[in-house]
Amino acid sequence: MKKEDLVRGFDTCAIHARQAHDPATGAVITPIYATSTYAQEAPGIHKGFDYGRSHNPTRFAFEGAIAALEGGAGGFAFASGMAAEAAVLELLEPGSHIVTTKDVYGGTHRLFERVRRHSAKLSVTYTDLCDPAALGAVIKPETRMIWVESPSNPLLRIVDLAAIADQAKKRNILTVVDNTFASPWVQKPLDLGMDIVVHSATKYIGGHSDVVGGVAVAARQELADKIGYIQNAVGSIAGPFDSFLMHRGLKTLGVRMQRHCENAMKLAAWLESRPEVGRVFYPGLASHPQHALAKKQMRHFGGMISIELKGSRKAAEAMLKKCKLFTLAISLGGIESLIEYPAAMSHAVVPAAAQKEMGMDEGLVRLSVGIEDVHDLQADLEQALKI
Repeated sequence: MKKEDLVRGFDTCAIHARQAHDPATGAVITPIYATSTYAQEAPGIHKGFDYGRSHNPTRFAFEGAIAALEGGAGGFAFASGMAAEAAVLELLEPGSHIVTTKDVYGGTHRLFERVRRHSAKLSVTYTDLCDPAALGAVIKPETRMIWVESPSNPLLRIVDLAAIADQAKKRNILTVVDNTFASPWVQKPLDLGMDIVVHSATKYIGGHSDVVGGVAVAARQELADKIGYIQNAVGSIAGPFDSFLMHRGLKTLGVRMQRHCENAMKLAAWLESRPEVGRVFYPGLASHPQHALAKKQMRHFGGMISIELKGSRKAAEAMLKKCKLFTLAISLGGIESLIEYPAAMSHAVVPAAAQKEMGMDEGLVRLSVGIEDVHDLQADLEQALKI
C-alpha cells in the first residue's frame, strides 16, 4: 500500500499529502532549497528544474500540500496574500466587472479601487452577498468574476457559497473565495462549487506571525494552468525560506484551528453577556443572522470575533489601551491573540463613507483569538472593558 492510499483525514493530509522524502538525503521534511538556478546536462536537458522563479522544490512541496487540503487541482504560493489576489485578477480581460462582498478587506478594496480600476479598467460592485437572490440585480453583461469573503472582514458575514457558485456557473462567471478567515480546516469552498480559493498565508496557514505569504488554489486543471503561467510570468513567488515556514505552519493547522475555534466560541458567548458590548459578531452564536448557514457549510466557526462597544470610538480606544494579553496590532491568525480597531487599521485605506456603507460602527473592535488559555484571555478582556 502506498502512503497516499492512507492519506484521508485532514491532519494526515496536512502532514503527508503530496509529500515525498528528500530524494538526495531521505530528509523527512523538505529542505530549504536556497538556489537561484540549476545545472543542466545539455541545453534544455535537466531534471525538471531550470530557474528559481519557475521551479523550487521547497515551494512545490508547500503548494502541493495546500492544494491537497483545499481539494484543488493546483496550488500556487506568492510573496503575500495581496500578490496572490493580484495574480488571480490577471485572469480577467480589461474592462471586466467584478461583484464582491460589501465589507471586503481593506487591502482588497484598495487593490480594486486604486490599482485595477486604473490599470485594467476593472469596475466593481459592492453588495450584500448574504442574499444570493440579490446577485442577479447587480450582474452585468461584462461581469466576469464574483469575489467572496466568508466570513467577511470585519463583520463576519456568511455567504451561501454553494448558491453563489450555482448562479455563477449558469452565467459562466468565475468565483473566487478569500478563505483567510476560515482556513481549509474550517471551510472548503472548492467542495461547494467555487472556482478559486485565495489566502493570506501570513495568517492561519503560517500561524506564528513570522512570515508573509499568500496562496491561490484552483479547482480545475485549466484554471491551475492559467494561474501557474501568471505566477511564473509576473514573478511574485514565495521564496524558499517563506515557503518552508508556511509549509511548517500548515502541518499543525488542524490542531491550532481547533483551539482557536474553541477559545473564540467561549469568548464570543461571554462577550455577548457583557453590558459594555452592544453587539457581538461571531458565526457560532445563535444571534448571528447566518448562524444556520454557518453550521451547514463550516466545520466550526473560526477564531475571529468583532464587537461593537457602547460609547463608540472613545470606548473602543479606552479598551484597546488597557488590553495586555491581546496585542494591539494589524493581522490575525497567529498563535497569540491580537486586537485592532478596523476603522484606523485594517480598513484605514477605505474612505469613511465606504466604511459606513459596509456597516462598520465607530465602536467596532476586531479580535483575533489565539491559542492561549481561554480563562486568561477572558480575564484580560474583562479588565480592559471595565470603565
